[in-house]
Parts: sequence; structure tokens; C-alpha cells
Amino acid sequence: MKQLSDRSAGFTDSIIRRMTRVSNQYGAVNLSQGFPDFDPPKEITDRLAQVAGEGPHQYALTWGAQNFREALARKQEHFSGMKVDPDREIVVTCGGTEAMMAAMMSVCNPGDKVVIFSPFYENYGADTILCGAEPIYVPLNPPDFTFDGNVLEQAMKQDGVKALVLCNPSNPSGKVFTQEEMQVIAELAIKYDLYVITDEVYEHILYKPHRHVYMAMLPGMRERTIICSSLSKTYAITGWRIGYVIANPEVTDRVKKVHDFLTIGAAAPLMEAVVVGLNFKDDYYQRLQEHYTHMKELFVSGLRDIGLKFVEPQGAYYVMVDIGEFGYQDDYLFCEELAKKVGVGAVPGSSFFKEEINNYIRFHFAKQDETLLKALDRLADIRVKMKR
Repeated sequence: MKQLSDRSAGFTDSIIRRMTRVSNQYGAVNLSQGFPDFDPPKEITDRLAQVAGEGPHQYALTWGAQNFREALARKQEHFSGMKVDPDREIVVTCGGTEAMMAAMMSVCNPGDKVVIFSPFYENYGADTILCGAEPIYVPLNPPDFTFDGNVLEQAMKQDGVKALVLCNPSNPSGKVFTQEEMQVIAELAIKYDLYVITDEVYEHILYKPHRHVYMAMLPGMRERTIICSSLSKTYAITGWRIGYVIANPEVTDRVKKVHDFLTIGAAAPLMEAVVVGLNFKDDYYQRLQEHYTHMKELFVSGLRDIGLKFVEPQGAYYVMVDIGEFGYQDDYLFCEELAKKVGVGAVPGSSFFKEEINNYIRFHFAKQDETLLKALDRLADIRVKMKR
């Protein structure tokens, strides 16, 4: 048999999804893979029940149903101030994952380079490699996850660099980039003529006083920003797999073509049902922020009471916990034994870092109080059960 693809040989399966399987194997409370255990808004699921009877059930327009794109354009303008043409600047995709892949494939040629902040969501490196491009990693330095502007510039000025990927608010660190940090990134992107591909799926999950700065709204960045996002987190519908790309018409035209040949289109009945959510008023997003703030405070207060060291999340729904005190050299082994001995699932931090950093694990806390309290109750004995 001939040799298989070199591109697919350089990375593993998803460690995040693998840790869900480990959690299930040992009956652990799964705080590894980031999906809620509470229901989506009732208005959306009620509309889905209606759509099940009345349709649509056949292919939607490849780049997304008209009413969905129009509702999304209104929502984007409302929150960011960015006026979007629903016909020429939006592509609806099968989740934010496809949005990132379609954007990357629309921008990159084999041999190009893409700058990625580390720690990073594991798909970014894989997406780059699958495009035949080379990832260039710039460290976000723990525990505050700030970056050195000079190091960033050295990465962005390399020959062949085409784009930078920015996840804000950030998975896995929970970092929210400041206005000043965003301005540094924008000025360097303009200086070296780069696209900025943004992953903004957590734009509405923020903890005061932090706020989300839209890269596309910074001076000079409207044309070179490619927004990738998803409805998964905002409306607790991770299984619906509805994402989108927003970009200038030239980029969007390329994304449409890539998307067409990757997946043809997103699910027509799900797009129809979630238009209700896109039309929610501001009070929904206020309640969303209050809900996530409650979950965050409940969980990190519990970690604090147990005496574990962690990085306070500024946004998203993850917390990085420092496991250095336990003496493990292998954080993957630590997470396996945590699931087995303590009964709580987590993701090894080294799967997010390009640097040799293995003293962090990631928990997520988008869970009901009952689930979080159960996990904290089990973690209370962590020093006894994980003693080496």
C-alpha cells in the first residue's frame, strides 16, 4: 500500500474529545470537552419543534438561508457597529470548526505561514497544516497570558506569513485581549499586510470589567479581518453545528466556494429554528452573562476553597489550574488518573501549548450547579487520591 498523507501524520486525534471518552470510561464528571449540560433557550427549541413539522427539510442556499443571514447581519451590527451585507459578506458553515477551516483554505497556499498564539485551541495548528502551511507560534506567557510585542513582530515579519489567528475571548486560557493589545496586533497586521482570522465564539461570555473588542472595527482592519464564529456557545447548541464567516466580499466569495465543496451547506431546519435566537433582545445577553458569571464564581470559589492554584478567567468558560504541586511530569497521565481516581475529567494543558509547559490542566464550567458541586466535592480529596 502506498504511503498515506504526510499532512495528516503530524498531529494526533483531538485530545479534548479523547478526554471525554476517558471521562465516560471511568464515570467521571466531564469538565473536559466544552459543552453545557443545560438546555438551549426554550424559544429556540419550541421553534425547532414547529420546523420539524413544517420544514424546510431540503438543501438551503449553499451559503446560508436568507432570513438567517439577514438576522445575523442585524445582530453583528447591533453589537459591533459593523454594517454587514448579508448577501455578499456572510457564509453560514457547519460549525465554527468548518468556518475556521474554510477561512484558512481561502487564504493560505502551500508553503505560507500562519501566526498562532500559544496556548491555542488545538484545531488551529491542524487547520494550518492541512492547508499545507506552516504554523508559527507566539507565546502568551502564563499566568497572565500577555504577549511580547517584539516577539509577535518577529513572527509576523517572517517571509511567507499570510495570516494571524486570534481567539478572543480565548480558549483555553480565558484571556480577553485588551484594547491596547488588539491595537498592537492590528498595527502589525497592517504593517506586514496580513489577514487576521478571528475566532469569536465566546464574544458574549465575559466577566466584568472585561469587554470584547472587535478586531474588524479597529482602524484599517475591516477589509483584512475574517470573522469566524458559531452559535454553539451563545445559545447552548453545540450539537447543532451552525457557524459562520463574515469577511469582505472578495474573501467571502472564496469562502463560499471552499464551503460548497467541503459540506455543501448547513442544516436547513436548524438555521430556520435559530433565527429566533438571533433576534433576541439585549436582555437575553445580559442574562447569559449573569448565568456564566454565576457558574464561574461557583466553580472558582470552590477551587479556591480547596487550595488549588488557577488563572482567573476573564471570558469564555474555561479555567486553567496549576498542578505543579502534584509532581507529575506528564499532564496527560495526571488527567487520566484524575478521571480514574478522583472522578473528574480535565484536559492536559500541554495539548494547548507549543512550549514545553505541562503544569496546567483545563476545566470547563458551563454546567448546572449540581454538576459543578459534584465535581468540587470529588476534587476536595485530590491531594489524597493523587498523591505520588
